[in-house]
Amino acid sequence: MQLRDYQQHAVDAAIAHFKQSNQSAVMVLPTGAGKSLVLAELAKVANGRVLILTHVKELVAQNAEKVAVLSQPGSIFAAGLKQKDSSGKTVIASVQSAARNLQQFNQPFSLLIIDECHRVSLADGSQYQLLFSHLRQQNPQLKILGLTATPYRLGTGWIYQRHYHGRIGSMEHASFDRCIFELPLRPLIKKGYLAQPLLLDGLAAQYDFSSLQPANGLDYSEQHIDSLLGKMGRATKLIVGQLCQLAASKQGVIIFAATVRHAEEVLSLLKQHSSGVGQSAALITATTAHQQRDQLISAFKAKDITFLVNVAVLTTGFDAPHVDLIAILRPTASVSLFQQMVGRGLRSAPNKSHCLIIDYAANGFDLYYPEVGSPKPTSKAVPVQVPCPKCQFANIFWGLVDNDGDIIEHYGRRCQGLLNDSNTAPAQQCSYRFRARICPDCGSENDIAARICQHCQSQLIDPDKRLKEVLNKQHHHLFRCQQMQLTENNGALTVQYQDSDGNPFFRHFTLDTPAQRRALYALFVLPHSRTPGLKPKNYQRASELVADQQCFRMPQLILLKKTSKGWQHLESIFDYSGRYQNSTHFKDAAD
Repeated sequence: MQLRDYQQHAVDAAIAHFKQSNQSAVMVLPTGAGKSLVLAELAKVANGRVLILTHVKELVAQNAEKVAVLSQPGSIFAAGLKQKDSSGKTVIASVQSAARNLQQFNQPFSLLIIDECHRVSLADGSQYQLLFSHLRQQNPQLKILGLTATPYRLGTGWIYQRHYHGRIGSMEHASFDRCIFELPLRPLIKKGYLAQPLLLDGLAAQYDFSSLQPANGLDYSEQHIDSLLGKMGRATKLIVGQLCQLAASKQGVIIFAATVRHAEEVLSLLKQHSSGVGQSAALITATTAHQQRDQLISAFKAKDITFLVNVAVLTTGFDAPHVDLIAILRPTASVSLFQQMVGRGLRSAPNKSHCLIIDYAANGFDLYYPEVGSPKPTSKAVPVQVPCPKCQFANIFWGLVDNDGDIIEHYGRRCQGLLNDSNTAPAQQCSYRFRARICPDCGSENDIAARICQHCQSQLIDPDKRLKEVLNKQHHHLFRCQQMQLTENNGALTVQYQDSDGNPFFRHFTLDTPAQRRALYALFVLPHSRTPGLKPKNYQRASELVADQQCFRMPQLILLKKTSKGWQHLESIFDYSGRYQNSTHFKDAAD
């Protein structure tokens, strides 16, 4: 069997990296790109013993099959496959079985390959880290390589520290040092290696999950989802009815339900709709017995079952190439999970030119460029390219665009560019910050959430503590902004802020002289810009700012001081998330 060109390029990248470095590495290949063949070829050419790890028995069996095709058969160590042999030159194991039997892995390995490596946790007590520590004791020079289609984790971002394209990853939470190879999805589709995805939002109906808010680092609450679904019963009936109609011309349908209760409702409706047209349906959940699960999957692959409903159990380690309709009925804040669901339908198969993917939950992820290394700040956010004014690196941040595709807001904090990057030198990230918190002691810029100055190590003033001290002084008040409006008055710019009770506060700017326009830029345009780092227009007239008022963000709070001439603006506060957001902590600025 001969590798495809990109598979050979991936193998070459791994060999080149490990010839000059012991840093752990990641390779990114889309679902269906043939990761099993890449790791099998690496096992074939590696000097010394190789351990291939994954988390489900199906992938253990799949990887062992490819190893046997490209070289001599390997040993399998997986309780789910009823084999525990760690004696071969290449050992293919489930991480669960290996971590529970560390004494069976006392012979040194030269290369460790982790399939679906986005699952690797940094937690010291995790099965992966226990196994890594044991293997390094046997060979401190162990090479570690991860393969995945989704190189990020919800809540922590990228799983690597730096990317070979010169981009920073996640310096604090990365499980791997360096991404050494990444293959986009589009070339595989263009060459016919993968089916063409046709992604649509719900057609007959769509769930409204817009009120959901993910917990910090977690996906949406199942209890909250169930509560919302309980109010959308008619939508589920319409969706199932449409899926039954579409399935008449499809080979296989996978439905991703939101919760077990939801999945059972979907299954019941499917049986009602499809019983008379020869379409059968089955349900798999985390509690489905292993033997029953294997039987249902085998029947689905044999096309004896048309609909396979599941709740987050068929996202990895499941291969049914004939699937040509994916129905996503669950919301998720995880782009990784979304990609894995879509990936179940992208493998090529006879009589299959495309795969229809219907997102009934309006998750809004882009199949081709879905991730920028940080949580999605709003459902309408899309990836936008923002060049760094300092190093010119083309950053990809979450942002908002207008109908013409122009950026009207971005949420980037710091430039992701790497300076003087190499396999051996420490990563040096560009110092430019699009949004920053200034240290009062040394004047250095820090992340807006920082508590310690990264330059002088002094304690940054807690914003709540500072506001409390200021508000205890006479005549100081906080104004909680709810609206902001720009208007022109006799050639001057008036900025009206309004609080939750409708009380206004005004700021006025004239633009008659260059000095006045520079003051406007420093006091209003720069701090209020939704696109920091991008060069703003050279505003000459107030009417130009009024026309562009959607380009300016509203402060959350305004600190005011009462003088003999009325309220005086002291400070506009952006990017704030403290106790004074709550209106019960405010004194009315218009008392």
